[in-house]
Amino acid sequence: MTLPKRIIKETERLMADPAPGIQATPHEDNLRYFDVVMAGPAQSPFVGGSFKLELFLPEEYPMAPPKVRFLTKIYHPNIDKLGRICLDILKALQIRTVLLSIQALLSAPNPDDPLANDVAEHYKTNERDAIETSKQWTMMYAA
Repeated sequence: MTLPKRIIKETERLMADPAPGIQATPHEDNLRYFDVVMAGPAQSPFVGGSFKLELFLPEEYPMAPPKVRFLTKIYHPNIDKLGRICLDILKALQIRTVLLSIQALLSAPNPDDPLANDVAEHYKTNERDAIETSKQWTMMYAA
């Protein structure tokens, strides 16, 4: 399988200069598929957690955005129970930027643009309790 130069360059850059708190490793048998481990950001309910994600670059990349999904359960208004992420900025960004954007989303949940309506409602009606639940889930599933 031949990869576009752009993917090769982005992968090399990720390996040489990883984003802080993010490890992205391409599969040897499919270099469009990455295993990602993301540390929960400081000053967030996810601090101390280590979250597994998968990232896949579709054939149409970079015209089509990377597909990214949380494999680790997480209590977040913008991430649904299947691990899908509600993030407009996934469109046409470099792999590194997409991962940094997801990390930023962990620091700043946006219950006004939810993917998990029940979690968003919890964040809106009782943010302190919702953050506590996020912390508990982090300890249970991402420790």
